[in-house]
Amino acid sequence: MKLANPAPLGLSGFALTTWMLSMVNAGWFPGTEVPLVLASAFAFGGTAQFFAGLMEMSKGNTFGFVAFCGYGAFWWTFALFVEFFAHGVSGAYVGWWLIMWGVFTFYMWIGSLALNRAVMLIFLALWITFALLGFGDLFGAPELGTLGGYMGLVTAVLAFYLAAAEVINETHGRTVLPIGARE
Repeated sequence: MKLANPAPLGLSGFALTTWMLSMVNAGWFPGTEVPLVLASAFAFGGTAQFFAGLMEMSKGNTFGFVAFCGYGAFWWTFALFVEFFAHGVSGAYVGWWLIMWGVFTFYMWIGSLALNRAVMLIFLALWITFALLGFGDLFGAPELGTLGGYMGLVTAVLAFYLAAAEVINETHGRTVLPIGARE
């Protein structure tokens, strides 16, 4: 029995939610727009990604399992924190939380070096995003947060591309959108 590829679902949930938050972080929209990010974080960024990770586990894909379940949990945590628990938490502490996600993302990037180039670029862009956002909060440097927002937009575009490539290439039975596959 052939199982569906869960990666495009997880990538799409990640890309859409990352794009929405990054537009706020980049200053394109005010923080009052965050409730829509939170809804996306609970439903698509969190839940769809987490389920995609569970599906990757059943396929024996440790990298996909850890990535999708990890970032699905990130989005759930982000939404819960902003909605219910943020009051009184310092920006510096939030900065450390983002930096720790950058550490997680950095070693996932190292793992991605054995995969296709599209995955590698997503994780490279994402750990830079987390570093910029984290150091921006840690040091009270909003310009780093804005740069992190723009880097998040780059990350989202890369993830949307890979999701599209995986769906389109599989549907057409050939490479329509190249992903820099490893030989």
